[in-house]
Amino acid sequence: MRSIGIVGGGVVGLCTGIELLEAGHQVAIVDDDAEGSAASWGNAGHIAVEQVEPLASMSMVRSLPQRLFLRGGPLGFPPSAMTEWVPFGLRLLAAARPARFRTGCAALAPLLAGSMPAWTSLAERIGAPELVRQNGHFVLWHSERAAREGRAGWLSSETGSAQVHDVTQAERELLSGLGDQPVAGAIRFSGSGQIADLGELRQALRQAFRERGGALVAQRGELRVAGNRVEIGGVDADQVLVCAGVRSRELMEHLGHKVPMIAERGYHVRADASHWPADLPPVVFEERAMIVTRYRHEVQAASFVELGKVDAPADPRKWERLERHVADLGLPITGPFRRWMGCRPTLPDYLPAIGRSTKATNLYYAFGHQHLGLTLAPITARLVTAMVAGGQPELPLSPFDIQRFA
Repeated sequence: MRSIGIVGGGVVGLCTGIELLEAGHQVAIVDDDAEGSAASWGNAGHIAVEQVEPLASMSMVRSLPQRLFLRGGPLGFPPSAMTEWVPFGLRLLAAARPARFRTGCAALAPLLAGSMPAWTSLAERIGAPELVRQNGHFVLWHSERAAREGRAGWLSSETGSAQVHDVTQAERELLSGLGDQPVAGAIRFSGSGQIADLGELRQALRQAFRERGGALVAQRGELRVAGNRVEIGGVDADQVLVCAGVRSRELMEHLGHKVPMIAERGYHVRADASHWPADLPPVVFEERAMIVTRYRHEVQAASFVELGKVDAPADPRKWERLERHVADLGLPITGPFRRWMGCRPTLPDYLPAIGRSTKATNLYYAFGHQHLGLTLAPITARLVTAMVAGGQPELPLSPFDIQRFA
């Protein structure tokens, strides 16, 4: 039995902590996010098994001019963060080359294929199977051209274990009835899913962690070097795991690792869900780059990718445009809106970092899951648990070694 200290109590940290406890280890999670304000608890709730193709791709690069926030799109490059997004962008361009893109697809595919089974297994074990809904999701378009091109694009994309279907007439009528504009086209994915409520998920994971003997330490995780090992201030641990989201960069670079990670800031608004169908899976309004998710008591609209600094103030224009999208479409989502902004931890090749440090003998890491942190948390937890035990993980971890950026 080993004592393990985890820096970071988001969804990856909690899932990994539970797996390690069930494997017989002593575990303490060090985390100062008392309010649950991190990206783990503010995302779209979508278990996105279809996103096999990394966002670092030539097709994405070619579409950048049309995606800019200044031109009405979802992608923001704040001038004040130029020193962050310029070097990140250059690395992304290198990662988007066809050969590296294909390598990224091959690395993500088995991770995503195992993500839904890992989620259902974990949810069963913690006594909350109802939190994982395997009811797919919709993508729709309001213009004929967008519908034609969007459907063709998805049908030609690698979607892994998810399948694309044309919607039924009843589904199309349901989607058209959501707003003022008729739907020109829509598809439904099977194999994907959602978390029924992120707040309930956080509570269930924290409770399951405590019930298995885990300790939650409410403080900011700091690492210090002790010879060829690292220690967490105030926590006695033989092994240390860093999965602190965007904060992982400063922790790992302090130890000498190169971590070209950026804060990919996302925005959402939430409102009362009284008028949104309770059993409707997530709906992607692709022309607006917006996903709407119904939780237990709230409905959430999420959008925007803003490559910026972790601690920079939020840009209220993003919320205002998101609320305008809701109003322009005539969606049954009425204020007052509750606004949120959080930072996705994103590496330029859009692959996570999972592995063992070459700078300290007792240090492991699992971070940089970009848009897929919620999706990949339980499968990442299984891989890390096998690695810490000195065993052979079920999937090769070499594509996710942080030394790829050295």
